[in-house]
Amino acid sequence: MIINRKEMARVKVEKLRNGYSAFAETKEVAALIKKEAAILNIDIEEDVTELGSWFTPVKP
Repeated sequence: MIINRKEMARVKVEKLRNGYSAFAETKEVAALIKKEAAILNIDIEEDVTELGSWFTPVKP
């Protein structure tokens, strides 16, 4: 099975857009999430751990 990292990031950004947190297992997916969130003007906080990065949408 081939995992498309861009599609994975898009799904996680959609979760952020809907007000839910998202977890990125790799730095590559985390970078794609940050890039896509910036394009869509979604304000997020990132918490980097040893296992990956948690993204949480910032409530206005």
